[in-house]
Order: sequence, then C-alpha cells, then structure tokens
Amino acid sequence: MDMTSSTELDLDIPGISCASCAARIERSLAPVPGVSRISVNPVTRRAHLDLAGASLADVAGALREAGYPPALATTRLAIDGMTCASCAGRVERALLARPDVAEAVVNLVTHGATVTHAPGVGPEALAGTVSAAGYPARPQAAEGGRPAAPSRNRSRDEAAALRRSFLWALVLTLPVFLAEMGGHLIPGLHHALVGLAGQTPLWIAQMLLTGAVLAGPGRRFFSVGIPALLRGSPEMNSLVALGAGAAFAYSAVVTLLPQIVPPASRQVYFEAAAVIVTLILMGRWLEARAKGQAGAAIARLMALAPDHATVLRDGVPVQVPLDQLRSGDLVRLAPGERVAVDGEITEGRGAIDESMLTGEPVPAAKAPGDAVTGGTVNGNAALTFRVTATGADTALARIVAMVEAAQATKLPVQAIVDRVTRIFVPAVMALALVTLLLWLALGPGLAEALVAAVAVLIIACPCAMGLAVPVSIMVGTGRGAELGVLFRRGDALQRLADARIVGFDKTGTLTLGQPRLVGIAVAGLSEDRALALAAAAEARSEHPLAAAVLAAAQDRGLSLPDAQSVEAASGRGLTATVEGHALLLGNRAALAEAGITAEPDLVRQAEDAAHEGATPVHLALDGRHRASLWLADPERPEAAPTIRALRGLGLRTVMLSGDTETTAQAVAARLGVDEARGGLRPDDKQAAIRDLGAATVFVGDGINDAPALASAATGIAIGSGTDIAIESADAVLISGDPSGVVRAIRLSRAVMRNIRQNLFWAFAYNVALIPVAMGALVPLGGPSLSPMLAAGAMALSSVFVVGNALRLRSAP
Repeated sequence: MDMTSSTELDLDIPGISCASCAARIERSLAPVPGVSRISVNPVTRRAHLDLAGASLADVAGALREAGYPPALATTRLAIDGMTCASCAGRVERALLARPDVAEAVVNLVTHGATVTHAPGVGPEALAGTVSAAGYPARPQAAEGGRPAAPSRNRSRDEAAALRRSFLWALVLTLPVFLAEMGGHLIPGLHHALVGLAGQTPLWIAQMLLTGAVLAGPGRRFFSVGIPALLRGSPEMNSLVALGAGAAFAYSAVVTLLPQIVPPASRQVYFEAAAVIVTLILMGRWLEARAKGQAGAAIARLMALAPDHATVLRDGVPVQVPLDQLRSGDLVRLAPGERVAVDGEITEGRGAIDESMLTGEPVPAAKAPGDAVTGGTVNGNAALTFRVTATGADTALARIVAMVEAAQATKLPVQAIVDRVTRIFVPAVMALALVTLLLWLALGPGLAEALVAAVAVLIIACPCAMGLAVPVSIMVGTGRGAELGVLFRRGDALQRLADARIVGFDKTGTLTLGQPRLVGIAVAGLSEDRALALAAAAEARSEHPLAAAVLAAAQDRGLSLPDAQSVEAASGRGLTATVEGHALLLGNRAALAEAGITAEPDLVRQAEDAAHEGATPVHLALDGRHRASLWLADPERPEAAPTIRALRGLGLRTVMLSGDTETTAQAVAARLGVDEARGGLRPDDKQAAIRDLGAATVFVGDGINDAPALASAATGIAIGSGTDIAIESADAVLISGDPSGVVRAIRLSRAVMRNIRQNLFWAFAYNVALIPVAMGALVPLGGPSLSPMLAAGAMALSSVFVVGNALRLRSAP
C-alpha cells in the first residue's frame, strides 16, 4: 500500500469523556506529520482522520502520550511459504506498509503473524496483503470457542509432506550420485558405466533424473524463490533455486551443446544439483519435525480437556460433547476422571490433582463451594460441580491463549537479527557474483568458477538466524506453562533474565493471605463491643484483614450492628457510620490524617504486637482512639526457601508492604529478606519500584499491587489457576507458591542462554563458511567447498538450532 496516498481512518477512543477531551486529542494529533482532517466526536468517542504519509503507529503513539490510547483490533494470520528469516521480514514489512496497521509480529516457527490494526480493517484484507507479497495467508480463527490449533499440528503435516518429497528426491538422486561419484567408493564403477553406455548417454540419463528432482520434489524452491527474485526481494528459496538451477543449466549445456564450452570446462554437476535439493529437503523435514516438538507443551495443554462430560439432565446423567456444556450445568465427576470445564463443587469432598496446571505435586482438597479447573484430574471421590465457564472462557483456554501470545512476541534481541537478515540474501548473491568473477579472472576455468559461486549460494543460511530466537521462545514459554509459570509477554523472558532485585508484596504473596485475630486492646469500651463495631464496618470490605475481623466476631457469636456510608481509602483503612457513631478503622497514618490523637497505651501494646509480626488495626469512635486489634498472617512455608534460592541466584530481595514498618521488618527478618519497607500505599510501592532501578522484578497479588506490577521491569502476579488474566503483570504464577518466581528466573536465564548459543552458531556458521565457499583457503593450499557439502552443512545448521532449543524442554 502506498504510504503517500490518503487513507481515511476511524478510531474508537474509550477515554473520551467530554468536549475538552476531544479538543485535547485534536491538539495532540495536529503536529503529527501526514495527519489531516482530524475530527473527534465526544458523543460516539470516535476520531476520524486522514493519513497521507503517516501510519497508525504514529497516531497511536501520539494518542497514548496524550493519555487517550485508541482501541485497536488484533488479528492472527496463518501464512504458508515462509522458510527463512528473510521471508518473515518481508511479510512483516508488507503488513507495516499499510497505514492502518500499528504493529505486525511474524513468527517463523509458528508460521503465523499477529497484527494490531484499526478496527475497520477486515482480516481478509490483511491476509490479502500478505498473499500479494508472495506468501499465501488466511485469518486464523478460533474453533468452537477454543483457541486455534497449535503450530505443532501444522508442523506435523509439513513434516509429512517434506518427508515424502525427500524420499522421492533420494530415490531419484541416488543413481545420479552413484554414476558420477560412485567411482570414489567403488574403484572402476564410473569407467565401467561409461564403457557400457557411453559418456553422453550417461550424462543424458543424469540430466533426466536430476530434472525430475528439480521439477518434482524440488519444485517448491523454484515456485517460491524465482517469483521472489523477480519481485526484487530474494530469499532462501531464491538462493537454492539459483544454485541448483545454475549447476543444472551449466551441466545441460555441456551435455547438449558441448561445442560452445571450452574443452577444459566440459564437466557436469548434475549430482551437485540433485544432492543440493535432496539434502535441503532432508534438513527441512528434520527441522519441521523438531518444530513440531517445540510446540508439544501447548498441544499437551490443549489435550487436557476431555471430549465428553456427564451432565445431569432432569436428574438423569447424560454423556454430552464438550461444546454442548453451558454455564449452570451440573456435571458428574467420577473417580479418576478429568475435569471437563471450570466449575464449582456442589456435592462431595475429595482431592484433585492440579499439577498439570500449577506444577504443584500435592493434590488440592476440594469441598462444596471450591473451584475446579478444566483439565485437572479427580482423585478417588465422586463429585458434582456446577459449570461456571466454557470454551474460550475457561482457565485452560486462557492459559493456552496467553502462552501462544507470548510465543508470538518479538524479543528485543531479535532486532539485530532482523537488521542482518534484511540484507543477508542480497549480500550473499552479491558475494556469489564476486566469487564467480574472481574465479574467472584468477582461477583455472569456467566450471570451477561456477562451482564456487554455487557453493556460496548454497552454504548461506538465513534460516538458522531466523529460527534462533523464536524457537527458543516457543519451547521456553511452553516449558514455563508446564511449570505453572505463564509469560503473558514473551519479552518478559529477556527482562527477567537480567533481573538484579526481586521485590515482594507481603500479604498473600510471602504470607498465606489468611490473617487471624491474635489479640485486642481497648480503652473505654469492651473487647466484644470493639470487635462488633469493627466487624460491622469490615462486612462491606473484601480486604483479607476484613475477613479475619469478621471470622473473630463470628467465633465469639457476636451480633453485628448495621453500618452505613462505608468508604475505603486504599492503604489507609475505612470510615463508616455505625449506630450513629462516626467510626474509623485503619493504621496509625489514618488516625493522624483524621486528626485523632492516639492513646499511648494502645500504641505501645500495638507496637509490641508488631515486633512479633502482627499487624495492628486501630479503631476510633467519634474522634477518640478506642481500640487496637492485632492480626497475624502466617508466612507461607515456601517463602523462606524461595528467598534463600533467590539469594543463591545472586539476587537481592526487598519486601514492600502496606503493613506497619515494625511488622514488615519482623516478617522480613524471619524470612531472610534483605530489605523491608512498610507503611506503603499502592502509589508508594510504585515509587519504590522506580527507585530500585530498571532491573527490578515485583511479585504481588495483582490487585492492590497493580501499579507496582505495571511499573516494574517485570511484574509477576501470584494467583490461582482460575485468576490468571491480570493485565498489569508480565507473567503469572498459576499457583500461590512464591517459589514459582525462582522457576521463572531460572527458566528465563536458560532461555536467554539458549538464544545466545543459537545466535552464535547461526552467525559464526555463516561468517566462517561463506569465505571458505568463496575459496579463501585455496591460495593458502587449503580446500574449496563443494556445493554438496555446502548443502549438507546448510541443512544441518537449522536442525542444530532447533535441536538446541529443544533442550529447554527439560529446563528447571
């Protein structure tokens, strides 16, 4: 699409709330070059504008900077014909050339693209853009409310087709290879064949067999590579087509028109052309097999859900397919059966193995009211549960979607690869031409010059460079899912590997998040009266401390008065009116802000409790400090080992808590945390994260900690398997076990180490062997590189990269 042509664009901007917002948006877009005829409607919350030289990325950036991010659509495309990094880069550039596309990420491993674009652009139009670039594409839609099938199935089909092509090429190539090179294995074989059939008929037979190889199994290289070459955008197939085609064409001329070739150069290279195609087909077959294994983790996750479930219809159990389940259905769960979809236990008690989703080996006890997750396995009890989510809304489907989204992300380290591969193929073609001319000028003859040029074309391998990063991300994120670590964004893998400091929230992260009342002190009223008043106000709150106060009141059998005008202040506490009294419940800072004088005796007792790790909550009634309640939250048993493991990895740990400074210090000392800061509100935590530096990870529950999670270099949310969509986090631990942080950091370091190994091999291979193929060692008495050996080395380079990435499947 021509970037200079005018394109009309309509964008939804949800943040518009008034006419001044609309005016502000118009002012923010006006300075953007290439944007004109800006019209913003505050009623419909839409902006209309013309683009002429500008792109959607420019517009979206200006809107985000102004505080009004647009609502953009995302489309996933399945793409055929991509074989190397040059192909992926070409597809990406074709999509980004559209002014209505903000971002395009193409993944060579999954044969797909994730496109962020204006909502008015249809998926078919995006697919058409890619198809016009020479790579047939189609929108990749979900089926039956489930995520699209993983690339493993696609790679399996591709591997089967490549295997058939390789075997056909092998059958046709063997006679050619034996006829020309068999004399090196069996002395006298070549001379015997020449004596039996004659030189020219033998060459003609080789020509026919090699032609069959190129026109049959090898046709894919020519059907894709030659059109790409004619479009001025050569890629890997172009190199193979040029190399094998040049060897075949030259040999055919020598066979059919020998008189136009100097006698010294009358040699044929049919075996080189045939073997090149056969070896590269073998390499691509092995590569496709390995890429299928790279997606095995996602395939295993998708296979966790059973095909059928036993539903109660009018009290009668009936087997129904999974896609017929609806929210509210009652499902019978037999012992040992796999849970079909997400639900809530209504009958029975037992244990469910959730290890395949959480990584936790100990089965989780379940009772009526507890949640169950699709894909987990029931123990020995018969249970009944009510369906709460189906299809794409289940935790399992969201996990798969999250991991696939992470796999489609481009890491920052990929940028250098993109820059190299963009010029790699044209540079190789130029080097091949230089090689041909130098050998013609300095070498013994035309045949040798052609062989050297063909070797340069064949030895070059952008495939290995293109696969080096995405295949490691694919295997690494899949392994993370098996360990209960979900990377919502693939680039979090790189940032997490560079972490130097890990910050933790306290409640619900390093502690169980199940506080209980351990003491109470009063001044001027009874303990029961203070507890009843506090519980009445906390009945409207969802804070974990509120549950502890309510539970204590229930244990004492207290009746609770009604509370009105309950208002919560984040990080401080709450205010309410109870039986006509103004009530404040919160920390010391809340008392001070309200201008209430703290009772020294209550403060002293509260501080003593805080030194033991309890959290004091102060109660004020009608402006008088009347009570102090002490709540304690037990540390998670995994917390201290997690802190020790992180220190063993060379990381510094910090605890950022809304609890009092004294309580935070006491808990940190028991766990071995390097530094603790208490009395922090959500915005204080956010500021603390920024102060700690760019290499800081923050781990929290994803609710009150959302600002800190968003501000950290990497935010890790801890939650259950049914609460994984925490938008502010970069990664999610399905279980509540903080030791998942250790697994996540170890995995990220393993992935980045693997990527560095792959990139070193991919670049070093080309840097070392292209000069050898050009003949750099010949003047020094060294060998030249035959096209056949070049083809074998090129094919194995991609297989090496993929095979190295597969080692991540056993990463800790």
